[in-house]
Amino acid sequence: MPRPSQIRRALPDLARLPIAFDIRAISLMEGTRAALSIAVIMAASTVLGLPGLGEAALAALFTSLCDIGGPLRRRLPALLCFAGFGALVIATGGLVRGLVGGLGPLAAFPFGVLVIFAASFVRIYGPQAQQVGMFLSVVAVLSLDHPTTEFGTALYLGAMFAGGGAWATLLTMLLWRIRPFQPVRRALARAYEALAAQARDLRALLSEPEIDVAAWAFHARAHRRTVRTAIEAARTTILDTMRGRGPMSSRASQSLLRVETADQLFGAMIALSDLLETAAAAERVAAAHVIRRLRPLFAVFGHEMLADRTDAHIQIARSIAAMERDVEILPPGDRLRALVAVIASRLQVLLVVASSPDRGPVMGEGARAPQMWQAFITPLRANLSWRSAAFRHAVRVTVTAACALGFSLWHEGRFDHWLAITILVTMQPFFGNTFLRAAERVAGTTLGGLIAALLGLVVTTPLGNALAMFPLALVAFTLRPVSFGLFVSALTPMIVLLVELGLPGYADWAIAGTRVALTMGGGLIAVAACYLLWPDWQPNRLEAEIRDAIQAHGAYADAEIGFILRETPNAALEQARRAAGLASNNVEASVARALLEPRGPQNDRLEAAMVIDSALRRMAGRLTAMQYDSAQPGALEPSAWAAWRGWIAAAMAELGAGRTTLTPHPPLAEGPHTAALGRIARQIELIAGTVARVAG
Repeated sequence: MPRPSQIRRALPDLARLPIAFDIRAISLMEGTRAALSIAVIMAASTVLGLPGLGEAALAALFTSLCDIGGPLRRRLPALLCFAGFGALVIATGGLVRGLVGGLGPLAAFPFGVLVIFAASFVRIYGPQAQQVGMFLSVVAVLSLDHPTTEFGTALYLGAMFAGGGAWATLLTMLLWRIRPFQPVRRALARAYEALAAQARDLRALLSEPEIDVAAWAFHARAHRRTVRTAIEAARTTILDTMRGRGPMSSRASQSLLRVETADQLFGAMIALSDLLETAAAAERVAAAHVIRRLRPLFAVFGHEMLADRTDAHIQIARSIAAMERDVEILPPGDRLRALVAVIASRLQVLLVVASSPDRGPVMGEGARAPQMWQAFITPLRANLSWRSAAFRHAVRVTVTAACALGFSLWHEGRFDHWLAITILVTMQPFFGNTFLRAAERVAGTTLGGLIAALLGLVVTTPLGNALAMFPLALVAFTLRPVSFGLFVSALTPMIVLLVELGLPGYADWAIAGTRVALTMGGGLIAVAACYLLWPDWQPNRLEAEIRDAIQAHGAYADAEIGFILRETPNAALEQARRAAGLASNNVEASVARALLEPRGPQNDRLEAAMVIDSALRRMAGRLTAMQYDSAQPGALEPSAWAAWRGWIAAAMAELGAGRTTLTPHPPLAEGPHTAALGRIARQIELIAGTVARVAG
């Protein structure tokens, strides 16, 4: 039976499960904006009785769904493009099906297939383009359900769609800038909370009576990925906000200093955990007192960043001073004492930044943005090939959705288009992601269908439907960042009400039941297509991810030893450390996706990948600890350092190329770095004995 401490150390993994709930991500502003954009149009349609307003309400809904957040400067063009292209597709689709020589489905089918492929392929331009493209393909499917032979009618529907999209975009402009730095504060708070969790788990490890090597390895795997991901997410959010508001902001400077300090504290925490795994008893006792103060310090800093206030400065300063006193019992040259001094100095930086945000440096954006034409044509040229995963995925989506589209065109059922739509919004490039999205969508739609059926017993008038739309949209879009499944649960009753607006006379329970059945069918088809059509299995990609991670850690080792020899600048060292951490994160993300796939004989490859990732994490920890070691470079002769530097570089280059035969490492002379270099050599040899298994 696992000990309570082992159970506690397993808890952080639950936050990284593929299906997770982040209650702190609740966005009332997004919910209010979406509710106003949709409910106002529905109310106007009910009161005024204008035909086509249902199209405008649908456009407002899709425009809200296209918005993935970020600076307004980057979001606005995407939303306007969706409104414009959506209007064009709505108008053209109906005319194609209604006008082309009475061919009907035979003319509409190639139009829909062409739009679906183009809309799926635009994912090469980033997440925002991917979201816009996905809903443009949905609009294409819906446009073919309403054939028309009159240009005036087509233009009217297109204008209504454009108007609904413009209305939702206008609300985005009006309601987004109320608290523009709230996403930054939230991202920074998560980074410091992740550091607090790392400190809490490290203290739990120290409380164990014996050293459990597996537990320390689990600690490295569980927390280093989480903290690195949180720091990089905060950095991205800050830079995105700066692009939207400009770099000449004291808030931006303050945020940059906070995220950089978090990164440096993260490096110190890695060094601390690596040091304590083999520390003497006196060091472990002193470290336990330090970490007991450190965890709440990280938590308080994160809370104050999120709340945007500075109430606890006196208490924080006292805790930092007490933390430094905790290690005064150690000798002046002790490694732990030097490392705690580094951590305390970084915490003092946070205090200064919080009390004087206007004194931060002004940062520029650096290089000029590429010209629009180059930004368009370069990804297109790079991905117009079967070797491109994005191209293969676009073909996979198109082939699968085309079958469902053909069924809906020839069968001509009122709700058959939901089959194709479910496929379009469910299919992802990787099987594991598609499986999760299908499961969440089916579960959420089923729950939402029950809600819609119950709602139909209470709301029985068109005006009641319009009024019910506001709380539904408010709840759906408020919970959208929290959980995709919960979002779909609230979205389904909204879709039912929108359908009833356009097709009065259908019972809510009938609409909901049909939607649930077609969503289940579409989800199963999407999963089957990802399994059968040119699957891109994660174990086949792991070899490349492992090689990249090995090479990144080799570069980090070279930079670290160069820094010790005063040959590598600190900026280059930090860049190499970040690259190694991100490479390990990519490996672990690939393994997480692979674990959701039908594995069969792939188990051995996944186990080997996880062993290599653990060895790389521990190697990085030892390298980071060397940076904070109080021993001077003279502890080893420069020739000895050069020999180790060359051996590590050559060994990692061989492993990165898939070759496992290594030359013997240099002799381990006496000195403070002997143990560190020996442990690094053992990790490299462990990788050499495992890397061939990843290639199968």
